[in-house]
Amino acid sequence: MRSGPEPFDSPDVVALASAQQAEMLALYGEGGNDIGPAREASQFEPPDGVFVVVRDDDGAALACGGIVRFDETRAELKRMYVLPDARGHGLGRLVLEQLEQQARDFRYTGVVLETGDQSAAALGLYRSSGYKPIPCYGVYAGRALSLCLEKRLA
Repeated sequence: MRSGPEPFDSPDVVALASAQQAEMLALYGEGGNDIGPAREASQFEPPDGVFVVVRDDDGAALACGGIVRFDETRAELKRMYVLPDARGHGLGRLVLEQLEQQARDFRYTGVVLETGDQSAAALGLYRSSGYKPIPCYGVYAGRALSLCLEKRLA
């Protein structure tokens, strides 16, 4: 396995992000479509953001996630995803830890995220990694199926 930064608009990243959105649509229906702001590839570039992909030994993309600038001190976690056949091997935690380290390197002091209330595996990962509930922000405020979390970085 290898992992590292890749362009958000690369074909493999587009395929992973599309698979993630399709899975969310199946889980939440039309009401669960990503309502957040559209993301441009440039937002996932240093010094404000990064997008990470995990690949197997044959080069197949298995997992991904990114951070973008949320405000002056915090990053926002976006598009965390692990292909169903690759789940259960710690790839989500690997991506999350790499993104948190990148956030520290960019001098962010925290990471925020929004996820759905039915995403049990994601919630388990975030909570076990030290993320705490916060009031939902922006377009997610008042949205019944959104949960927002934050982790302060040391």
